Amino acid sequence: MTVLLHLGLSFMTRKFAKVHVMCLYRHHVVRIKPFLCGVRSFGTDPNDSDKGSDAPVSTFPPFPRRTSLSGRRRPLSPLERVSQLLPEDNLSQEVWELRDTRNNEAEHDTQSLGKEREEATEEPQYFAPHHVCVPGERQIFFGETLLAEFSRKRRLEFRKMFQLKEGMKLHSNWGFIAHEDMEGRPDGSIIRTSMGIPILIRRPSLDEFTLFMKRGPAITYPKDASAMLTMMDVTEGDCVLESGSGSGAMSLFLSRAVGYKGSVLSVEIREDHHRVAVLNYKRWRSTWSLRRGEEWPDNVHFHHGDLTSAGPLLAGRGFNSVALDMVNPHLTLPAVVPHLHPGSVCAVYQANITQVIDLMEGLRCSALPLVCERIVEVQYRDWLVGPSLKKDGTFNKRKAPHEDNECEPSEDTAGDLNCQESVPFGDVPYIARPHPEQTGHSAFLIKLRKILK
Repeated sequence: MTVLLHLGLSFMTRKFAKVHVMCLYRHHVVRIKPFLCGVRSFGTDPNDSDKGSDAPVSTFPPFPRRTSLSGRRRPLSPLERVSQLLPEDNLSQEVWELRDTRNNEAEHDTQSLGKEREEATEEPQYFAPHHVCVPGERQIFFGETLLAEFSRKRRLEFRKMFQLKEGMKLHSNWGFIAHEDMEGRPDGSIIRTSMGIPILIRRPSLDEFTLFMKRGPAITYPKDASAMLTMMDVTEGDCVLESGSGSGAMSLFLSRAVGYKGSVLSVEIREDHHRVAVLNYKRWRSTWSLRRGEEWPDNVHFHHGDLTSAGPLLAGRGFNSVALDMVNPHLTLPAVVPHLHPGSVCAVYQANITQVIDLMEGLRCSALPLVCERIVEVQYRDWLVGPSLKKDGTFNKRKAPHEDNECEPSEDTAGDLNCQESVPFGDVPYIARPHPEQTGHSAFLIKLRKILK
């Protein structure tokens, strides 16, 4: 008889199918020789294959389709893929029994998964009854800015900052959460989505707010802002000048540093950047008043204009420190330095090293009473530190020179971290390595100090 190989997949070649059929014959899966069997093709529609032929209707049970939270089908095993190419009457009894077993397992998994989803949906989303409110704790209110996070297997899968509004929903690939379900909860609550996925809902810190807020230009990153505040030695009650409001990140950090007694003058030459900075500043002040019950200090005064020609704006004013975030800061220094206190610091934020060279050349050619003390680049290195786990989810244990009485985890507790036996302190090894996602270069920071020549 002629070997019939009707291929339905582009990756399945004639030789590849023939080799698999021979392997099945040697392992007593197929009861006839491979050169006597006909290999049928794959098909998405059972009515499309062998139309008009006298072939018997297939009584073969459908392959199990296991669904997950993402709705994906379970991948077929090599046996299932190859057996689809073979006539059904040539399969052995062992293969049929194996398929029946897998069909039952798939149906059981699908039913249990659907039951878990129904329970997660029907379960009232209240916080834990054992939670005891700490004095001074405030619950979440409408109008606040919140941060939603979802982590899985030590990896952050989802993070989004949003404003809590009545009648709105938080949408994600893992389902949605109504904003009404978040209102009235304590900070740091875990709420399940419509698909049963736990999402952490909490209030963002100031550095997180600056990272996720609406941007116009690039922001001053928190790592650079903290270094600039240290360079400038900003304390409560200081009067600080900022040129280049940008998106308002540095203005917020300066506002917190000077406090209620201090003031910040922020100048921005572009009108669109000026609007974004003012909007972010007002948004943070409103969410702060809701979460703390007190007003954020209104100590930042935004001005739209060019600092180079802002003589009337600076007339009669003195500053404890100056922060410059501009393309050409050496053109602005002649108008700023006369209003800087002697011995104080002017911190400059520059993205490119060529800008730093132009600044140093501008200082060399000018007669300004400034001396460059430092040029630094701030780099943080995040690390991953966590307990070492086996593939079944149980903890690895430190191996001593002699392990005669070491007990293995039972089958009932394997894979469940909550059901494991208590491991003594110091017996679990930890893994520690640099985080794969690192923050690269952001800017160069130049520290200029005013001296009296």
